[in-house]
Amino acid sequence: VQLQACGGGLIQFGGSLRLSCAASGFTLDYYAIGWFRQVPGKEREGVSCISRSGSITYFADSVKGRFTISRDNAKNTAYLQMNSLKPEDTAVYYCATNSRCLASVSEYFIWGQGTLVTVSS
Repeated sequence: VQLQACGGGLIQFGGSLRLSCAASGFTLDYYAIGWFRQVPGKEREGVSCISRSGSITYFADSVKGRFTISRDNAKNTAYLQMNSLKPEDTAVYYCATNSRCLASVSEYFIWGQGTLVTVSS
């Protein structure tokens, strides 16, 4: 039972990246999926979340209008499309599952290993 986050990399200011979160050993469509990010010395913060059905999404104010979240339950995978990237988006990005969005970070279980996104100015 695991999540695999990938798609990070080095990107220039204003560029785009799409992160993927693939589940193995369990069915992802039973869960809401959250994306989080963390920089050294700071707490992990929620970036976005998508409900089990995909009909409800949430975004942190800092990424609204630039990031979109989606899921493909047939592929057991979720995505975070990040556009108009800024240097302050630089972080390790994680995906995680929970029964619902709007839960605290500590309530999420089954975390992916993280993928590093670095945005150069």
